[in-house]
Amino acid sequence: MIKTNNIKGDIFGGITAGIVALPLALAFGIQAFSGVSDPEAASLGAYVGLVGATLLGFFAAMCGGSHSQISGPTGPMTVVTATLVSGAWASSNGSISSVLISMALAAIFCGLFQILFGVIKIGKYIRYIPYPVLSGFMSGIGVIIILQQLYPLFGQSAGGSMIDLLAGLPDAVAHLSPTALLLGIGTIAIIYLFPLITKKVPATLVALIVMTLVSLLCNMDGVPIIGEIPAGLPMPFFANSRVDLAGLDWGAIITAAIIPGLTLAGLGSIDTLLTSVVADNITKTKHNSNRELIGQGIGNAIAGLFCGLPGAGATMRTVVNVKSGGRTQLSGMVHALFLLAIMLGLGSLVKYVPLSVLAGILVTVGFGIIDFKGFKDLLKIPRADAVVLLAVFFITVFVDLLTAVGIGMVIACVLFMKRASDLVEGGYSSQEMTNFDKESPWADEGGMPDTVAHSIYIQRLNGPIFFGTINKFKEVMGTIPESARIVIIRMRLVSFMDQSGLYAMEEAIKDIQSRGAQVIMTIIQPQPMYMLRKMKVIPELVPEDHTFTTFEDCTAYLRSALDNKSI
Repeated sequence: MIKTNNIKGDIFGGITAGIVALPLALAFGIQAFSGVSDPEAASLGAYVGLVGATLLGFFAAMCGGSHSQISGPTGPMTVVTATLVSGAWASSNGSISSVLISMALAAIFCGLFQILFGVIKIGKYIRYIPYPVLSGFMSGIGVIIILQQLYPLFGQSAGGSMIDLLAGLPDAVAHLSPTALLLGIGTIAIIYLFPLITKKVPATLVALIVMTLVSLLCNMDGVPIIGEIPAGLPMPFFANSRVDLAGLDWGAIITAAIIPGLTLAGLGSIDTLLTSVVADNITKTKHNSNRELIGQGIGNAIAGLFCGLPGAGATMRTVVNVKSGGRTQLSGMVHALFLLAIMLGLGSLVKYVPLSVLAGILVTVGFGIIDFKGFKDLLKIPRADAVVLLAVFFITVFVDLLTAVGIGMVIACVLFMKRASDLVEGGYSSQEMTNFDKESPWADEGGMPDTVAHSIYIQRLNGPIFFGTINKFKEVMGTIPESARIVIIRMRLVSFMDQSGLYAMEEAIKDIQSRGAQVIMTIIQPQPMYMLRKMKVIPELVPEDHTFTTFEDCTAYLRSALDNKSI
């Protein structure tokens, strides 16, 4: 049931998210049709991007299980769709009709698979994807987006594999359009610099408007633009004037759409549920993952039916919505209605937007997706995690997205089982399950100074902190009361931390310290201590004198600090 207790915030949040979504919907739609060498490919791509953002955004919000998520075309989904579209264009000898049918059926299958995922309750298993797999996967997508947009940034068009794009770059540079490049660079500069002036107005929209006006006022006639976008309400693909259903081999077409549909469903589910977690962390709510997948499936199936671009939960648009006051599903529906109004009333103005401006917007999106932190820490994290991250990254860029995730998961699981076996054989822990217990005191916790006991919170951790347990870890750490001034994290039974666990611990410590509380850690085992020092969580976040080898030493420190009135 749609809540109406926050109408003002939801309307403002939805409109703001719609403003941010507009240039991205146009850009992702045009990217999806970048492999179509038709004069009207850009305008058609922009149109399907808007249709997808509108229909998916509305129905996913109305039927989904996340309170404030904004859905629409995203980088991972667009990369897969672009491959599908270019393949359909080539195999049909240049038939727009075949392209639209292939995309529509793939989006419909995507939606049906996502509904199935929700019905069989597969959503809870997304949490078991390790950080290195996600890092390599998202970084690979970011690189793909950037490489694909370099050509329109240079005022040219290109399609094909990543190897083809890389091989053609020298020739593209030699024949680049200076005016197109200047517009693209200007767009990128505005997106990065405008937030230094104000964050109340979306920088992407400012860049879109300013650089489009520059191209018009300076009479940059040679720069490719979107062109006329079809007006009016979207029609189902079988009633679309561009689609010819005569003489089609439906068996072959449907069979060819199943695998891309499954790929889109898998990627969209991962993308969506990760965004749902981000929204939960900001709003302190809890989404229903399986209901969210069903809502996304309904949205993508309807979007596909009307020749819309498939998509997923969009992190940036969701954060903008929440920060602007959106708190219920109504905000996502308002965002979609805003885009529908744009599609019906202002499409004639959008036609003047240069393709290099949209390419500049997507280049910044690509850079935003790349996990620079993960690459920066490659020499510090365990070698196994680094191998997984790099393997997934290169397979994503040069082979296939779903293959990359599958291979990454297999490698990560095998390596984790090996490391867990080594720890048990080495005598670190006989615990098979992780239990983050915050209720039962341990035997050595007597002697706490009574005068500060009311402001001390002891968090006891039991078992390895790795990709399979970080959701539970985050949930427990999130229950630490705001009134706690000193938080003692007991690490005696934490035998192992991987990269996922390390980043989760770092995030939890920063969150505690942001409230003004002091973090103390006791009895840290060798492997976690090595990781914490390697990543400089100790001593940069938690000073050396706030780590103790026994709990008695911790108690003595608190008594001394109390006597010196430093706490």
